[in-house]
Amino acid sequence: MPATTHASYDAVIIGAGMSGLAAGIRLAHFGLRVCVVERHSSIGGLNSFYRLDGRNFDVGLHALTNYRPSECRRGPLALLCRQLRIAREELALAPQIGSAIVFPDARLEFTNDFEHFRAEVHRHFPDQKERFEELVRHLADYGELGSPHTLCSARELVTAYIQDPLLVEMLFCPILFYGGPRPHDLDFGQFSVLFRSIFMEGLARPLGGVRPLLKTLVRKFKSAGGLLRVNAGVREIVCSGQRAVAVRLENEEVLPTRFVLSSAGLRETMELCRATPLPPAGEISFFESISILDVQPADLGLDKTVVFFNDSSRFVYAKPQELVDFRSGVVCVPNHFAYDEPMTSGCVRLTALANYDRWAQLSPEAYHEAKLQCYQRLLEAAARFVPDFRDHVVAHDLFTPTTIRRFTGHHNGAVYGSPEKRYDGRTHLENVYICGTDQGLVGIVGALWSGISMANRHVLQEHSRPGAAPFSVVADDRGPF
Repeated sequence: MPATTHASYDAVIIGAGMSGLAAGIRLAHFGLRVCVVERHSSIGGLNSFYRLDGRNFDVGLHALTNYRPSECRRGPLALLCRQLRIAREELALAPQIGSAIVFPDARLEFTNDFEHFRAEVHRHFPDQKERFEELVRHLADYGELGSPHTLCSARELVTAYIQDPLLVEMLFCPILFYGGPRPHDLDFGQFSVLFRSIFMEGLARPLGGVRPLLKTLVRKFKSAGGLLRVNAGVREIVCSGQRAVAVRLENEEVLPTRFVLSSAGLRETMELCRATPLPPAGEISFFESISILDVQPADLGLDKTVVFFNDSSRFVYAKPQELVDFRSGVVCVPNHFAYDEPMTSGCVRLTALANYDRWAQLSPEAYHEAKLQCYQRLLEAAARFVPDFRDHVVAHDLFTPTTIRRFTGHHNGAVYGSPEKRYDGRTHLENVYICGTDQGLVGIVGALWSGISMANRHVLQEHSRPGAAPFSVVADDRGPF
């Protein structure tokens, strides 16, 4: 098929996930010609939605982090709303009811009030009280992410403060499950951001799940003049010298552009550029189930929003040898946020570490059987830590690492991407930038802010140079990340 060349764009954004859409909104607001291309027919990337047998399902979203009450004008959530020109009320967020980290010999509960978690740590680990407070005082701030002193091992630094191994493992359990790109550890800057996001600010969720959030982002993007193209996979980023000059789609269409922002992942973007050597691919992936119940979870004693569980004093966060690691996991109950009205049906989500290679080697028949067997085993594993709800499941759906690979393009189904992050977003090309997970920010708020900050820092600033006056885009870009 001969190539078809389209009108040029100021920016082509690869991927219609949270970061890509946020970047698109930010650029379109300033009058740039922006095209977001998405390989699938649906948007959202790691955080999407679909309908099955008359029921709505979310993909990815457990909870939105960085929650603060609407009257709070500081923090990542308030700032990104200003940058995207979204009224906080449009998000319709409800705070969590309460969550827990559960190990055999200890249980730490937390809410969106950090004082509650602080009191829990003091009560269960009294000899670590001062050390815990010292750690909290020395957490890196959002604006420091990527600075040299934040790139050290989080485990090394945390264990320099906290001397009780059990408390160390309990702190790392939710942080790694919600953002760890590599086995056992992460950069101290990422640890700090996730600690603040989960424990010091908190969790929330819209009643309708991720669907209304994505629809709001698309509406904002299109109303600002942006073009969204689905079923438009990218075959190649066309380069000339040290710059990208166009994006070639899988149907051979060529989209000339001045800038490329890619949320496809670091390694995946380098492959599109035909670059060598390639950065390492991540290996942390998950098996997840969504169970629909015939009762409200609270009626069964499932009264927590999220439970992070581990069956020993040591938390192992790594690619398992088997299909799924049933020793630890996450139980999320979407019903247990403080909605103005309750969800109509009960829902429980279970997540556990999984091995992409083992799943990818299965035949279609063995794959289907393995999914069902792993689902039953994961239900059994969760029942050790939360009330058993198996008799009340009326419908379910399951996701494996190969599902994640198929819908995100990430090698190995790596949910948090490459272990190598590009905090400044730069690549070997002068006008190609990374946004999203591999830029270094995770979660919905992190992904949104990644798209905003990369658009501000690189595209808008660079775009303004040939003109008479620069855009005033950084006045409210002094944080949070």
